[in-house]
This record gives sequence, structure tokens and C-alpha cells, in this order.
Amino acid sequence: MIGYIIRRVTYAIPILIGVNLLTFVLFFFVNSPDDMARLHLGVKRVTPEAIVKWKEDRGYDKPLLYHGSKPGMEKFTDTIFVRHSFKLFVFDFGRSDQGRDIGYDISQRMWPSLAIALPIFIVGIFVQITFAMLLAFFRGSYLDTSGVVLCVAMMSISSLFYVIGGQYLLSLLLRLWPISGYDVGWDAIKFLVLPIIVGVISGIGASTRLYRTFFLEEINKDYVRTARAKGLSELRVLFRHVLKNAMIPILTGVVVVIPLLFTGSLILESFFSIPGLGSYTIDAIHSQDFAIVRAMVFLGSVLYIVGLILTDITYTLVDPRVRFE
Repeated sequence: MIGYIIRRVTYAIPILIGVNLLTFVLFFFVNSPDDMARLHLGVKRVTPEAIVKWKEDRGYDKPLLYHGSKPGMEKFTDTIFVRHSFKLFVFDFGRSDQGRDIGYDISQRMWPSLAIALPIFIVGIFVQITFAMLLAFFRGSYLDTSGVVLCVAMMSISSLFYVIGGQYLLSLLLRLWPISGYDVGWDAIKFLVLPIIVGVISGIGASTRLYRTFFLEEINKDYVRTARAKGLSELRVLFRHVLKNAMIPILTGVVVVIPLLFTGSLILESFFSIPGLGSYTIDAIHSQDFAIVRAMVFLGSVLYIVGLILTDITYTLVDPRVRFE
């Protein structure tokens, strides 16, 4: 197991380098350092001296990928890409183009992201599995058919519809919760209820339909027929045998999402004005702050790889047949 984890971490290094390189190329394909300087200086007429000073202060005065005038390996190391990207591997996020400490911002904004993402994750999993088991129990009936049609309809609707519909119905008409905003401490709960409800409802359709498929695959297997032949009730077969074995494929999509909870939801945080990492990333894209974009893409990649490793480890816990050599 330890050897497997070490190999996966080693394989992740070139992947992270490639992700950083792709992000770097895409960002600077759109904007040059001079364009970034003019944008952040925020005045109509920017002197060449001010542009040069801004680039020097933030390390953008080097060539992008290749420094031809330097000797040896400095041709590749004395560049914007190496100087700004390789510090990320020791989680030194540096400062944003506006001068803020990115690591501090992440440590502060991760808590609002968790406050909305964790309840959506826990409540959503419970609702989706319960609904899927209900459809599997009444398989072939009108209830099952209606449930599948409802799930297909829900997964076909854009998530923006749920956001706007929830704000209009629950905030403007019924006035149950604020339409957007955030507060500290326990006062934040009244601002989190509505986005949590919207997040749970918007994820029911696709996940429930997928989990129902997993349950139906298990129901048709030989060990389930044997359990029924021994006289076990359908409910006992469903909860004692089918649920346990169907959890193996369900863990594929569940465990990998857990580390990504820290990065927040881009849409929900933006529409509900929650100061989490999702809105932090959106604001950085709007302001063309490459330092923040680079840091958030790197953090998301690391968390996704961690999720994949956790998924493989979890397999060994729920399925004794899976072992790592």
C-alpha cells in the first residue's frame, strides 16, 4: 500500500507540471505582461516606466518560457514559468498581482466554501441514495417510471435555473431566507440555507439515476436470488446485501469529490455572494490576476489527485478482493 501511494504521488508530479504549463500558456496567450500591467494600474495613460516597474515588482520582467541570453540551464529556469510555478510544489502560493497574500486568502475563504459544500455533499448523498433505493424497490412500477422521468427532467435543466428559481421562490416570494450575502459566526446560517437547498436539489437527478442503475445491477445477481430463496424479505435483501455491494461503484464518484469540497462551488458562491474559494477564483479571472488563477488551478489539481488515491484506498476497505501488489 505504501509503495502504491508513493508511485501515485510520483506520477502526479509530471501531471501537475503539465497542468501548470497548460494554464500558463492559455493565460498568456490571451494577455501579455504589458496588458496585465495596464489593467492593474487602472489608468488610461500608463507610462512605459510604470509598466516596467509593475512587471519588475511582480516578477513578470523575465521571458515567458525561454531566456536565450542566459547560460546553461538558466535559459529555462530564469523564466516567468519556472519562477512562478515551481514554488507551488512546496505550497508557496506567493502574492497576487494586487499584492495580497494568496495563502492567507485561501485559509480564510476555505471555511465559507466548506460551510456550503459539506452540507450539500452529506445531505445530497443521503437523499440521492434513499431516492435511488426507493425506485429500485418499486422497480417496474409506475412510481419507478415516474421517478426516472423526473430524474431525467431534473438533470436536463441547467443549474442556473435552480439558482434563479430558488432565489425567486424562496427569497422574493416567500421571504424565507436572504437572497444573497454572508455573515460571520452563527449568523451565516440564514445565508447558507438557500444555496444548500439549491445545491442538493440540482444534484438529485443525475446521481439518483446513476445510483438506481447500480442497485438494479446488484438486484439481478445470483447472490440476491439465493437470499430471496432463503426467505429473506425484499427490504432486508435490499439493505443488507444490495446496498453494501452497490456502495463499491458509488464510492468512485463520492470519495474523489471529498477533497474538492475545499475549492467550493463557482456558480453557487458567485450567485449567492459567498466569499469562498469559488468566488475567489471567478473574481481572479475577471480581474486577470494570473497569480491567483495559477494557485487555484494547482490546488484543484492536487486535491483531485488526492481524491483519486483515496478512492483506490477505499476500494480495499469495502471490497476484500481488491489488493495492491
